[in-house]
Amino acid sequence: MEMSGSFTVRGRMSDSTTPNPGAPPPLPTPTYPAIETLIEYVTADELASLFAPVTAAVAELKGPRAEQGKRAIKAIEHTQALLAHLLQVREKLEASRKGSR
Repeated sequence: MEMSGSFTVRGRMSDSTTPNPGAPPPLPTPTYPAIETLIEYVTADELASLFAPVTAAVAELKGPRAEQGKRAIKAIEHTQALLAHLLQVREKLEASRKGSR
């Protein structure tokens, strides 16, 4: 199909530096001071109790959401394992600091 004639663009095309008035504001750049603070002050038991209510609520999902719940529980378990590893590293660092004094 052949198009004839000319096209005129009215107005100005959106510039990437010009914010769109209807667009939501940009999200802040993620930082992790909350995780750092958590690891500095929490114990292993407190860490386990932190995730227990979420895991219990997700485990109660029924129907089509149950499969998503299983994946969410696996993600929570991985998160717990990573945080537990960070706690172990913190304990080792504290022990080595005490040993070097």
